[in-house]
Amino acid sequence: MRFKKFPALKGATFALLAAILFGASTPFVQGIGVGIGGWMTAALLYAGAATAGFLLRSDQTTEASLQKQHWPRLFLMALFGAVLGPAALAWGLQHTSGVGASLMLTLEAVFTVLLSYLLYREQIGKRVVLAIILLSAGGALLVVDQSDTDASQVIGLLAVMSATIAWGIDNTLSRALADVNPGQVVFGKAVLGASCSLLIALSLGQTVVSLYAGVGLFLIGGIGYGLSLRFYLLAQREFGSARTGSMFAAAPFIGAAIAFGLGERQTSALLIGGVLLMIAGVALHLLEEHEHDHEHDNIDHEHAHTHDDGHHTHTHEVMPQGVHSHRHRHESLVHRHPHTPDLHHGHRH
Repeated sequence: MRFKKFPALKGATFALLAAILFGASTPFVQGIGVGIGGWMTAALLYAGAATAGFLLRSDQTTEASLQKQHWPRLFLMALFGAVLGPAALAWGLQHTSGVGASLMLTLEAVFTVLLSYLLYREQIGKRVVLAIILLSAGGALLVVDQSDTDASQVIGLLAVMSATIAWGIDNTLSRALADVNPGQVVFGKAVLGASCSLLIALSLGQTVVSLYAGVGLFLIGGIGYGLSLRFYLLAQREFGSARTGSMFAAAPFIGAAIAFGLGERQTSALLIGGVLLMIAGVALHLLEEHEHDHEHDNIDHEHAHTHDDGHHTHTHEVMPQGVHSHRHRHESLVHRHPHTPDLHHGHRH
């Protein structure tokens, strides 16, 4: 009942879980990945993510399967999100502070929201705009708080920023696959990314990895990248790419907080102010309400669904219980209820 009244709550919860797992991984990658090349770090992280995707794959009867036509998009997702992004982040983490790198990741949300609006024309209401402003302002305060860092760290921060651009592109591309089996998407993207990164690492001679570092990065990849991506895809399924991207802006704060706890103890009024602004932005997302009369077009597609959501009124000879997946048709419909820009609500305003 709570999710029906506040439809954004479910998607925001998934996005927040994704942000927590990914944000927490950043300072640990920095600590464990010392002395390891960026490409090898990316390969180990996504080897872990591939394993998580395989273990968490869903039953084929409850999710739409990955199809041949999806692979070109999946390859691009792997290129930007599982090869270029993590390699740039890993290199940047070795040349700047954990707090500074975590905070720079705030830009990922900005690029994701911008691209989602430009490519998908996702509706961004006043509350979402205010949430984005609060989250960005919170991140900005945290960055200003770190502005007195050594000048040699600028290149490292720029490398982290380039990772956010790559992940912004990846996030936008992944929206079209959010309604496909998330385990298959995570597994396919991670296998492609790990393979490409490993080949590059071997060609560059980046082969020195201790057992401790290798196992550590593998486990971080499984949780902070594989499981996090699964939650991210589920969030996009529930309330679109832009909102998921801006909710994901909580990740930098989480990473900075953990880096602070691991020894980078820097407390200030700016830090506290940034925390409060980001909490306010997350709260706005969680309580978003958007309701008006809207029309559903006649459409034929396949995805996981139930028959109690007011949108799936088709019948079966034997009515299935719970979530299931098959190709089905929606008849044209005009109605009113709270909604977000999910698979069935991409209408214009």
